[in-house]
Formats: sequence, C-alpha cells, structure tokens
Amino acid sequence: MKVHEYQAKEILNKYGVPIPKGKVAFSPEEAYQIAKDIGGVVVVKSQIHAGGRGKGTFKSGFKGGVKLAKNAEEARDYASKMLGEILVTHQTGPEGKKVEKVYITEASDILKEYYLGIVLDRAKERNVIMASSEGGVEIEKVAAETPEKIFKVWVHPLLGLQKYQIRELGFALGFSGDIFKSFSELLEKLYKAHEESDATLTEINPLITTKEGKVIALDAKMNFDDNALARHQEIASLRDISEEDPLEVEASKHDLNYIRLDGTIGCMVNGAGLAMATMDVITLEGGKPANFLDVGGSATTERVKNAFRILLSDKNVKSVLINIFGGIVRCDVIAEGVLAAAKEIEIKLPVVVRLQGTNSEKGMELLKNSGQNFITAKDLKEAASLAVKAQKGM
Repeated sequence: MKVHEYQAKEILNKYGVPIPKGKVAFSPEEAYQIAKDIGGVVVVKSQIHAGGRGKGTFKSGFKGGVKLAKNAEEARDYASKMLGEILVTHQTGPEGKKVEKVYITEASDILKEYYLGIVLDRAKERNVIMASSEGGVEIEKVAAETPEKIFKVWVHPLLGLQKYQIRELGFALGFSGDIFKSFSELLEKLYKAHEESDATLTEINPLITTKEGKVIALDAKMNFDDNALARHQEIASLRDISEEDPLEVEASKHDLNYIRLDGTIGCMVNGAGLAMATMDVITLEGGKPANFLDVGGSATTERVKNAFRILLSDKNVKSVLINIFGGIVRCDVIAEGVLAAAKEIEIKLPVVVRLQGTNSEKGMELLKNSGQNFITAKDLKEAASLAVKAQKGM
C-alpha cells in the first residue's frame, strides 16, 4: 500500500525524523491559512501517488506540481491552479492523476541534496540501505549512469542496523562534525520507522543538509506490506483509493490478485507462477497481456464470476485467455464461474479457454454445451496463439 508524502512524513515525525513544518490543504483557502500560519516562503506540493511532480505538467497547461510561494497569497494562487486538475508526470503515464490535496511546507535553506532509501533485497534476504550524493534525481538514473555514486549496506534481520554501518554511509557521503551526527541520528530513527511499520520501501529524496549543520528529510515516500496491515490499523486507515486503479480496488474487495497492465489480452489464471508464464507466452506469440489475474488455488464459483466480470470491465481488453490447471481447484468450478458471469454480462469478446487437471473434461463439456462461443485449446502455446489471433479478427 502506498501513502502520500504528507502521510509518510507524519509517520516519520512520530519517530523523531526531522522534517520541515507543514500541513495538508484541500482548498485554496486552506492553503492560504496554512501558509500564513507558517509564515515567510513556503512550498506548495501536489499530493499524488507518483514521482516527478516538480517536472510534471497539468493538462490545463500549468507547469510544475511543486512550487515555491513567496507568501500566503501566492500559495493560494498555486493551490487553485493545482487542486482538481490532472497532473501528468513520467510516472503517471499520459492519463495523469487528479490532484485532490496539496501539502504546504516551510521552505528550507538547502546546502546540498542527497538520496537515502531502504528497501528489501530479495536476493540477499535482508534490507539494504542505499545512499547517494546525487539527491533530487531518480535513483534509477543514478544507477544507470553513475552507479559508483550509490553506496549500500545490508542490514542483518536479527542484528539490526549497526553503528559501524551508519558510520560507513556517513563517511561515504562525506559527512563530518555536526552534519555527521545529525545524519547518524536521522538514519537510526528512519530505520526504526521502516522496520516497525512493516514498510517495503522508505525513500527520502532529497535528503538535505543545511548551513546550520542539520540533516532534514525534505521529501518522503513510504510503501507498506499489504499482508501486515492487519497489525497496523492506523496505517491501513491512510489508504487513498482515489489514487488506485478502480478495477484493482474492486478486485481487492473479493480477495483477488489483480494488477492492470497496458495490453489487450485479458488473462484469468490460477497460481502466480502460471499467470506469469501465461503472460510470457502471450508476449512470445506477439500479444500484450492486459492484466495479471490470479484467482487462487481455492477458487469458488462466486470468486471466478467476480474475476471474470472485473476482467471484462477493462475497455482495453480485446480478447480473453482463461488458463487453468486444476490441482486443488476443480476445472468444472472455474467453468461454472465463467458461465455465471456470462449470464450477467453480455460477452462480445472472443474467449479462449484451456483447462487441464481435475475435472477438466467436465469443465470443457460445460463450456461447450453453454451456447456461448468459447474457443478451446489443448495447451498454453495454442491458447496464447488463438487469443492473439482472435483479437485481430483472424
């Protein structure tokens, strides 16, 4: 689960991580009042679940989702140009995201910008802390162009973050004196916040130093493990479904593993590994998958019906591939779910079905006798090829 910048900073602030003073606003007048209370120069920051806001462009033509305002009046003016408008960045795609709130923060006297992030390294099975002197830039760009400027330490899950690792990163970034001490304190608190909140990503970009010898988290991004939210109700309550894909939100209500993609072939599969393989074979056959959809190993008729309904709700889908291996789940249950959905939704798209395993023959018989024009396949390669051809009207 993702949260907004202001929400991430509220969490970090509870752990004592130094952040600029700020507050979220939902209207230009609120932005004016917050800026007035802060006083002096403030920053008006669009709040969406995407990076690149500062370089983004609104569909209205207004440029920049992050603006420096000299006073409260200017903050109100910027807020009025952002709120309710669609902001397009390199991470949102051309469709952009609607800005429904802005974050008003005090301006900081920046000496230098850095990058600091914590994420799980799955290959080494432990968290890795990454730091770089190239702050304010996408870390992917730094990794591609100047990888030697990224410093990493891996934290043992039982031993936790060690003092020598903090010193290693601090010295690598060139810190000394008060700035080194400030960085050390910040990193300890940041790692504690990451661990105790079950975060999967904690990113500060930029992390800044000031002329007063302080280190401050100027920006913040946090993602959380969905499976751990049951023990973090205060974090779960921060979920903003307006920032999520409507079909993915609907799928989560039915405990379906669904991720929308930008292709045209809708996929319904049981098992994450088989789903990935299905998408790979579709690509090899010249098509593009429209989604990842795993109905799970204990699929019921109702669950399959909801999955099929969600899949067909995607307007980009031109054909459907149902690929089921019946190990735990029965193929006839899958077929019953598809037919139940077909009764509620008028299916105008070609549907290719491949069923193998438990009760596969019974499932195929149900589909053949349904009166619906399903296309059947014996193996995955044939099924993918038929789905690609079907969407082209061949």
